[in-house]
Amino acid sequence: MSKANPTIMVVEDETLLLQAITKKLKLTNLDVISCASGQQAIDYLGSLDEMPDAVWLDYYLKDMNGLAFMQALKEDPRWTNIPVLVVSNSASPDKVHNMLGLGAKKYILKAEYRLDEIIEMIRQFIQDDEGSGQSATPKPPSPQAGQ
Repeated sequence: MSKANPTIMVVEDETLLLQAITKKLKLTNLDVISCASGQQAIDYLGSLDEMPDAVWLDYYLKDMNGLAFMQALKEDPRWTNIPVLVVSNSASPDKVHNMLGLGAKKYILKAEYRLDEIIEMIRQFIQDDEGSGQSATPKPPSPQAGQ
């Protein structure tokens, strides 16, 4: 999507964290679609004419986990090229491998990055996708993701 302000869908079930992420993204000139559950995000995607430029996904949601969300994304061809950044409090090697295998662009631990750094990663994903015209293939997990 080429427009002045890219749109990020944030899927996070912790209300205060969702509000903080949304505020910070808006302050950096990004448009935000805030979703407090995986199902809300899926329903919202189904109603959109124009897809978001990226998804910020919390792995652990009250209604589903990141694997279920990624599987739902794969079920609709309109959603398969949306870059997904998984942001979680924990990351086993199997979990990271499974998420990347389902198409997540990157899996990071919340504790290892500042909010500004995560926002910069999202911006880079959007630039990479606009430059190639499609989503890049998933990269192997970074060493810190498996710790």
